[in-house]
Amino acid sequence: MSQAPDAMLLLAPGCPFCPQVLAALAELVKQGVIGRLEVVNIAVRPEAAEAVGTRSVPWIRIGPYELTGNHSAAELRQWAERAGRGEGIAAWYHDALETGRLQEALARIKRHPDELQALLEMLENPGEEELPITVRIGISAIVEELAGSEHLRAMIPVLERLTRSPEAATRADAAHYLGLVGDPSVTRILRPLLEDEAEQVREIAREALEAVGHSIH
Repeated sequence: MSQAPDAMLLLAPGCPFCPQVLAALAELVKQGVIGRLEVVNIAVRPEAAEAVGTRSVPWIRIGPYELTGNHSAAELRQWAERAGRGEGIAAWYHDALETGRLQEALARIKRHPDELQALLEMLENPGEEELPITVRIGISAIVEELAGSEHLRAMIPVLERLTRSPEAATRADAAHYLGLVGDPSVTRILRPLLEDEAEQVREIAREALEAVGHSIH
């Protein structure tokens, strides 16, 4: 069952797109697609922009989804409906990475490192549409940014599961990410991949083992 999400809009004087975004969000409130709308003028309340880590307006939050810049009424409705259905934050990361907004995704994951699991789980969708290469590359860029962190170390169980994916590309990605964890405990997960049927997986597993200080000779 859908539930109307709350929304927040940061705007500023002179912003060319803020009035139309405000009007579109207000209309969604009237229609019951959004439950409540909070509007903040960052010229008066600059701390609001600091709190969410943005310097750009319009800045919009609809449920868990954060958007910047101009968005049409149709796009805002789509995000509100996604939030209402509880689709999860993976939908936002997929859209951000597919449309080349890697820096936005990086900034968000640094503010919300607990969302890393949802990002990695995008790699395991057997039977579903193939993950766009831009999204896969974006996920790699984000994980590489978190190399050696506690947040990535906490993802070892997720990465272990990904090494059993039927997709060779996903097994290879998982092996690469395990090498970035920087924890010798991943050796037990990586060693079986040296016998993987895919040469790419075997090669990346070797590199990952060397990265965590384990000799394979």
